[in-house]
Amino acid sequence: MKKVVYTGICLLLIYGSAQSQDSNVQKFELTLISQVNQGNSYITFPADIGNIEPLWFEGNVIPNFYLRQSRNSRLMGVLTPQIIIRMYQEESFPVRTPSYVPQITMYYQLNNEGSAKATSVFGRFAHHSNGQEEPFFLDDGNVNTKSGDFSTNFFEPGIIRTNFSKRLNAYRFFRTSLEIHPQIWSAEELEGIYSNVRWHNSFSVFKLSDKNQKQTHKAANISAKAETTWHFGNINSWSSTNFNRFDFSLTFYYHPRFLEDIGLFVQYYNGADYYNMYFSHQLSVLRFGFMTDKLRF
Repeated sequence: MKKVVYTGICLLLIYGSAQSQDSNVQKFELTLISQVNQGNSYITFPADIGNIEPLWFEGNVIPNFYLRQSRNSRLMGVLTPQIIIRMYQEESFPVRTPSYVPQITMYYQLNNEGSAKATSVFGRFAHHSNGQEEPFFLDDGNVNTKSGDFSTNFFEPGIIRTNFSKRLNAYRFFRTSLEIHPQIWSAEELEGIYSNVRWHNSFSVFKLSDKNQKQTHKAANISAKAETTWHFGNINSWSSTNFNRFDFSLTFYYHPRFLEDIGLFVQYYNGADYYNMYFSHQLSVLRFGFMTDKLRF
């Protein structure tokens, strides 16, 4: 498993630093760059393979509201009331402690070199909670995952590099960012057991079909995304090289012709659970489902 992860990291760094020399493509609009960075809404099938609890589905809803003067603006804000929910395969099909992640993100495009490459920076402020008010810990000292009060706030500065490969007929996006949770902005119970600084990297490829070369707005038929996160800070007295500090995911997406705005995806994820009070769980899961696709290049 470690070999697979290390191979993914190498591919991420190699392709993320690659530069394209072609300039006969549409310019990168800031709206498009933000859509890739904000992520897609999805819903999983009840067929996860791995150590996650049995679910009917996991749903991630990411609507975006744009604050801008025009589509060509180099400065833009995005309001996103993100919600993640899990329905468990238990009696009465409970949806426990949804993750509420409302956020505002500001984007600024530094340059747009011709039409083949662009560099942008962004800054995000977000709140992550689960809407519960019961004690954080149970009487036995374990984390109260069902009704414990979870709350943290963070800011995330980052940079996004985009380019187009004519040889591959594909758009490529590389992002690196730091997610910082000041202790005074988080529940005091999280100190020492929750990472307060996280280094994110992601590399995305959107492969266009040769058949839609002449179309003004083209959609990707196939895309792939690799993501890594390294958790810093004092976490359960782990050493700085403890493998539990590392998250890795690889997602493949396919958009069949008979579907307009959604497609099929398969994802492998290995790392800390991102679902509010479940943060202490380590997941290794293969999942399938539907994902939205409104990107037009």
